[in-house]
Amino acid sequence: MHLSADFPNHSEWIFDWAKYTDEGWWANAAIRAHLFGNWYLAGDFNPAVALPVLPFLEWLLFFLTGVTLEAARGLAIAFFIANLLLSYLLLRARGPRWAGLLAVTLMATSPFLYCFSRLAILEPLLTAFTLGAMNLAVRLPRMRRPVSASIWIGMLFTLMMLTKTTAIFLLPALGWAFLLPLRHRRRLALRCAPAALGVSALTYGLWMGVVARLGLLGDYTYLFTVNTYLKPKELCWPLYSVWWSFHGGLWVDHILFPLAALLVSGAALAWWSDWGRGLWLDPAFGASVWAAAGYILFMACQNNIQPRYFMVVAYFCFIVVARGVEALLSQTDTEPLTGLPAGRIAGWVAIGLAALAAGAGGARTVNYTLHPEYTFVNAAEQLTHYIDTHPNGKRLLLSTSGDQITLVSHLPTLCDDFVSPTPSIPDLPAKLAAYQPGWYAAWNPPDPDSLEALHIYYSLEQVASFDAFDDPARNWLVLFKLHPLPGGRVRDPDAQNLKILLPDDKFDDREE
Repeated sequence: MHLSADFPNHSEWIFDWAKYTDEGWWANAAIRAHLFGNWYLAGDFNPAVALPVLPFLEWLLFFLTGVTLEAARGLAIAFFIANLLLSYLLLRARGPRWAGLLAVTLMATSPFLYCFSRLAILEPLLTAFTLGAMNLAVRLPRMRRPVSASIWIGMLFTLMMLTKTTAIFLLPALGWAFLLPLRHRRRLALRCAPAALGVSALTYGLWMGVVARLGLLGDYTYLFTVNTYLKPKELCWPLYSVWWSFHGGLWVDHILFPLAALLVSGAALAWWSDWGRGLWLDPAFGASVWAAAGYILFMACQNNIQPRYFMVVAYFCFIVVARGVEALLSQTDTEPLTGLPAGRIAGWVAIGLAALAAGAGGARTVNYTLHPEYTFVNAAEQLTHYIDTHPNGKRLLLSTSGDQITLVSHLPTLCDDFVSPTPSIPDLPAKLAAYQPGWYAAWNPPDPDSLEALHIYYSLEQVASFDAFDDPARNWLVLFKLHPLPGGRVRDPDAQNLKILLPDDKFDDREE
């Protein structure tokens, strides 16, 4: 419902970058291909070179729907539904129906998954491919053609990598789901594992060959360049990063994430018991633990914790809860003092906590659904209307959220945040000289680095501002006209400070 509505305002995930930029960034190849006739824009951010799967699917979809925000988000919702089904099937491989339904209930009532699964970002698709591969892996011993299934697993891992390269951190989870069911059938494992690895290496290598052949390796490597974050100088920073990455799991749920951690810890400490050993020998449980741990490790290594990354963690956290509770309730050993099965008591306590989380989360999700807001969509449309009714040079906007605005209003845009270097466009000033935009939109005060590049060629005039989001750092989308300097003059950034308000500018550089 309300697919064009804003990411719910005033949540604890207020600052996540996805709602400002990511939907447009990941879709920009599909958007450009349909609106402007070419998916590639030299010198701009071209993530489809490294991550082609989602933009390809959106490109196909836009033939049916046209380029719309609702269509892109509807595709994400379709993968959310697929993730519910795949999670259920993963738990049904070795467990009762009610455990699968418990996991689906926790996912469907989660306000965290509601907020992020309705954004056209990479995580829903990545999770779907991961769960699909795991479903095949845990059923390998029972299949008539396990080697053929292994080939499909290898292809799914390639799709995972071409959806988001952080899939490499999910490889241990996939390996656990793949090899654990085959631990007593080594000959079969020695046939299946090379088939999966070989197909994955071959298909990913073929894509890299295409990228190299087209001369796009610079755009491929640029994705990793912009995702490299500064690390603290302290030697102990990895420990702090791991702690904060794990602590970020509370964004998923304040009850279910600690419950999942408790179940995993209990199973590790009681590995010698039937309960603990049974859980770890269940490929769905172990693979889910490795998947959540792998993605938390990715965030720790990056030293960059964003709530949206925990989407992947959330799915596997809920699977861990459902499988752990099911294992507890299946215990029959009695506790000496009460004469009752201790595991079943703990299981019913966990069921109560899960019910509490589902009830509270479901109520919050319904509240979000019943109170949609459209401030960003309105801001993008009003900004485009202003540009169309006040011509100023090229009808081309420079903005960090430019691709997001294009997805909403079809306005042609450039990104000032990223410049994929080419011989002719090595940096932002060269990009401005090549494309000559007529407009610039900034969040609250202009970015100093963007301002410096713009001041080489332009003076800026603030003409409008639009209420857009709830984040205090990005609540106003401010529109500027770009006026070329008289006589084609070019300022020298080494001769003066161009990162500040200059005398020929007409704007207030303070925050709104």
